[in-house]
Amino acid sequence: MTLAAYACDPAQSRGRRFFEAAAPTRSEFQRDRDRIIHSTAFRRLVYKTQVFLNHEGDLFRTRLTHSLEVAQLGRSIGRSLQLDEDLIEAIALAHDLGHTPFGHAGQDVLDECMKAHGGFEHNLQSLRVVDRLEQRYPSFDGLNLCFETREGILKHCARRNALILDAAEPGGVAARFLNGTQPGLEAQLCNLADEVAYNAHDIDDGVRSGLLAMEQLEAVPLVRQYLGEALAEYPGLGGKRLLAETIRRMLSAQVYDIINASRAALQAAAPADVAAVRSQAPLLRFSPEMRAASSELKRFLFANLYRHPQVHGTRQRAEEVLRDLFELYAGDASLLPEEYAAAEYLPRACADYIAGMTDRFALKEHQRLTGKQLF
Repeated sequence: MTLAAYACDPAQSRGRRFFEAAAPTRSEFQRDRDRIIHSTAFRRLVYKTQVFLNHEGDLFRTRLTHSLEVAQLGRSIGRSLQLDEDLIEAIALAHDLGHTPFGHAGQDVLDECMKAHGGFEHNLQSLRVVDRLEQRYPSFDGLNLCFETREGILKHCARRNALILDAAEPGGVAARFLNGTQPGLEAQLCNLADEVAYNAHDIDDGVRSGLLAMEQLEAVPLVRQYLGEALAEYPGLGGKRLLAETIRRMLSAQVYDIINASRAALQAAAPADVAAVRSQAPLLRFSPEMRAASSELKRFLFANLYRHPQVHGTRQRAEEVLRDLFELYAGDASLLPEEYAAAEYLPRACADYIAGMTDRFALKEHQRLTGKQLF
C-alpha cells in the first residue's frame, strides 16, 4: 500500500537510540513490532487484568487481548487513511506493557507508594520497559525501538517527568509535552482505537459478568441506537448474539466515524508531511456527535461498572496485595530477585518488579511472603 505524504515513513524514521544496520527484508517499524511480540513483557500481558481479575473467568479481557483488539481496530482505520500499519500495530501492542497487575487499582497503589520517589505512571513505565527493563540484546538495554514507536507508547506524561526525560534525551519523545506539539498520526490513531476498544469490550465483559444488564445499557444513546437496529433486523434476537451484534454495529459505526471525520480534517489541514502534522492540533478524531456519545458511554461505565460494589471490593483486596508487597520489598531488598536488589535506587526497583508481575504471580508472591490468601 502506498503511504500518504502525512504518514510516518519507516525509511524516514528519526531512528533508534543505538545504531543498527537496516534489516534486509523488513522495514524499521516491522522490526519494532516483531521485537515487541517476542518480548517478555508482552507475554506477561496474557495474565494481566483489564476490569476483572484473572481468576474471575477465562473469557474476560486481559491486557493482551485488549492490545490485540486495539491493533486490529487501528490497522483497519489506518489502512483507509494510508497510514503505516506496522507502526500502528507496534504502538498498539506495546502501549500497555507498563501496566501493573490488577488494572488501574495496581497503578494507583504504586503511584501512592512511589509518591516520595517520583510517582508511577503506566505510560511512562511502558516506555521504561522498552527502553531499559527488557534485557535481550548484548549491546544495549531495552528493545532499541524507533523514535516514532516510542513516542506513540508515551501517550501521557506529567510535566515533571517530561522534563526529566527531555534532559536525558533533548528533543526526544517527551519534548511534545513541553512544547505543545503532536505525535504522528499513527500514534494519534492508537489513542482513539484504545478508547473504542475499551468501551466495547467493557460492555461485553460487564454483561457477561452479570454486573451490567442489557436493560441498563438501553439508557445509553450509543448502545440503544445499535441495539434497536439489531432487533429491527433480527426480531426476537437475544442473549449473547444480541450483545455481540449490538457491539459489532457500535464498533463499525465508531470506526467509520473516525475515518470520515479524520479524512475531513486532513483535507482541510492538508499537511504536506509528518512535520506539518506535528505542528497542528490533533487531526485524527471523532465527529463532535460521536465524541459526545463516546464520552457519555464512558461516564456510564464508570458509574455502573468500574465503581460497582463487587468490582470495588475486589479492587480493595488487590490494593492490599500490592501495598504489602511494596512495603516488604522496600524494607528488605533480599526478598527481591538479584538484579532488582542490586539496583541503585531501591524504591524504583520495587516498582519495576511489581509492575512487571502478572495478577496470579502477585497473589502467589503475596501469599508466600505474608501467609494471607485474600482471594
